[in-house]
Amino acid sequence: MNTDRIEKKILLHAPLARVWRALVDSTEFGAWFGIRFAGQFVAGSSVHGVITPTTIDADVGNAQKTHEGVAFEIQVEKIEPQRLFSFRWHPGAVDPQKEYSKEPTTLVEFSLEETAEGVLLTVTESGFERIPLERRAKAFADNDQGWTMMVKVIGKYVGQKP
Repeated sequence: MNTDRIEKKILLHAPLARVWRALVDSTEFGAWFGIRFAGQFVAGSSVHGVITPTTIDADVGNAQKTHEGVAFEIQVEKIEPQRLFSFRWHPGAVDPQKEYSKEPTTLVEFSLEETAEGVLLTVTESGFERIPLERRAKAFADNDQGWTMMVKVIGKYVGQKP
């Protein structure tokens, strides 16, 4: 079993431009993902946000409520139009009493491939084996479960908000 990398795939029945906008527009990303960002996504920049539960899926939104208001930050790595969006973050960084900034980050990549049936979205998060041992297993398990939910949420989002 690979404990360094998570990969989830979903076929989205929406135009490529619509899926792309849901990923790289920070307001739209935040709406389905559950974070209110304080700026736009620009390659090479850090973007601060606050966990704000999603309204796209009630079960996911309810699960996020325990972390509502927690500050959040991502470092945008790459934006390759309608193909790849990636960022780094500190997985599981939800304890406001803990300082995560000195820890290694994981890399989250959203890659898109247009198909005859829609857009194949692949979400990959890698770098868990660099996370401190005392947090590693929980961060991996939580994010594995989280990405399973979030690929479904983006599918709902692009279907509900064309």
